[in-house]
Amino acid sequence: MKVTVVGAGAVGASCAEYIAIKNFASEVVVLDIKEGFAEGKAMDLMQTASLNGFDTKITGVTNDYSKTAGSDVAIITSGIPRKPGMTREELIGINAGIVKTVSSNLIEHSPNVILIVVSNPMDTMTYLVHKTTDLPKNRIIGMGGALDSARFKYRLAEALEAPISDVDGMVIGGHSDTGMVPLTAHATRNSIKVSEFLSEDRLAQVSEDTKVGGATLTKLLGTSAWYAPGAAVSSMVQAIACDQKKMFPCSAFLEGEYGLNDICIGVPVLLGKNGIEKIVKIDLADAEKAKMKESAEGVRKTNSLLAL
Repeated sequence: MKVTVVGAGAVGASCAEYIAIKNFASEVVVLDIKEGFAEGKAMDLMQTASLNGFDTKITGVTNDYSKTAGSDVAIITSGIPRKPGMTREELIGINAGIVKTVSSNLIEHSPNVILIVVSNPMDTMTYLVHKTTDLPKNRIIGMGGALDSARFKYRLAEALEAPISDVDGMVIGGHSDTGMVPLTAHATRNSIKVSEFLSEDRLAQVSEDTKVGGATLTKLLGTSAWYAPGAAVSSMVQAIACDQKKMFPCSAFLEGEYGLNDICIGVPVLLGKNGIEKIVKIDLADAEKAKMKESAEGVRKTNSLLAL
């Protein structure tokens, strides 16, 4: 199993580290456009191998996609964050150009690759890859829901004062502060609905805290988070590499599922050796359906800014 991570920043390096530590990949290639940056990150990570007990080979390269040839899975983390004074259109325009170039280069050298998109705005960048490449839809996956659900479970465990291993929950919808749909009615503690333990008001607070999870960390850190995104990606890659058929909410291209067409948005899927093996249908309450529809409208509005 060969995995490529494009972008050697904090998120990309975290992806590479967690994948290596889990020891299911033979090689991880980290690529960046900044001269020597990926090489340095790879060397630093390889110097932890004897300490962390992994045998995965980590290689860093500067903008040389020939070194990514034969990748089974590739993760796109590259792009820029929004800066003061920058419009959404400018951000999307710049990141769309980067993601188009990166995905094209990856596919040229690894035609059978499965792509995982992390770059923001994530649902729109995933949609862009669908529209600008010839990859089948099962091999293009947006990461967001896996991360959002991990943050949801963290907030649920916090509210319940429970071990996080007791808690299960899922977030669907768009990967944005206003687009997330935490499924509080479906969340459980050891198979018992969390509504048995928490008041409606407390669950509403958990939901709101989940939605602003990324913004909360950005405010505290002064930049985007990286540990949880890296862990989310590594779990997805492991599910694909080990053909686990494991369920994650991911941004997938929909053709009628959940009443939506021609959009990438977070829904539960099974991940295995072919990427998205199946989109899982769950019954939503009317209020959840309404929130999902509203989320989709927000994603479509962002998609309309793409120059397709």
